[in-house]
Amino acid sequence: MSTPTILDKIIAHKRQEVAERQSLVPAKLLERSLHFASSPLSLRKYLQREDLSGIIAEFKRKSPSKGVINAHAPVERTTLGYMQAGAAALSVLTDTEFFGGKNEDLTIARRFNFCPILRKDFVIDEYQVLEAKSIGADAVLLIAAVLSGEEVLRLGRLAKSLGLEVLLEIHSARELDATLHPDAVSLVGVNNRNLHDFSVSLDTSGELARHIPTEYVKVTESGLTTAADIEALRAVGYQGFLMGETFMRHGRPEKACAALVQQLMG
Repeated sequence: MSTPTILDKIIAHKRQEVAERQSLVPAKLLERSLHFASSPLSLRKYLQREDLSGIIAEFKRKSPSKGVINAHAPVERTTLGYMQAGAAALSVLTDTEFFGGKNEDLTIARRFNFCPILRKDFVIDEYQVLEAKSIGADAVLLIAAVLSGEEVLRLGRLAKSLGLEVLLEIHSARELDATLHPDAVSLVGVNNRNLHDFSVSLDTSGELARHIPTEYVKVTESGLTTAADIEALRAVGYQGFLMGETFMRHGRPEKACAALVQQLMG
């Protein structure tokens, strides 16, 4: 029997976590959240705006591959600083066990920012989609490596019915073919990090760009560090650039973001 990968461990833990949360906070209670009555902002539209950088700036405390990245950056100052720096949108990690995040991080970011916010987590259940809406997210991540085409369709349709957009994360053309559905997906993200061994290569985005249909906004994730990286991938059709560790490893992540945006926008 093969040894479980990091991804296997994350998903096994996530199944337990979701079951526990459902028992503590039923879906009906989630639907009473003030955010359920709000109209989400469009991540697609913000990434396509020419007056913005296309950067999705991420708030992330730690990761399985790097350990603790930044345990002390405050959510309010960092996310507000990202937006003031010219980021097009925010991504907030809400997984606690492996990434050190929590739902409250996203809710705080929502309170202080008028921009699209992506809930970054390992979504495997309808309950998490309702939860995303209830905490103030505008978009959810669905990861093709852990979901079947039918699951992406079901979860994506639920998200769209709530006004949320779906960023489908892929690592290969095979995953794209198996899970891409126009009724479920608004944006396609190519993760340059292999989720099984956590190695990174920007060539992954370069190679997969031509496989993604033009009607989807293309997002590249992981491993981006410089303005040159962004410009090279923009040249092959990417409009969204999800960056977390590059900023978060600095004492003031928002200042690192501002310096990069300045390089990009001149």
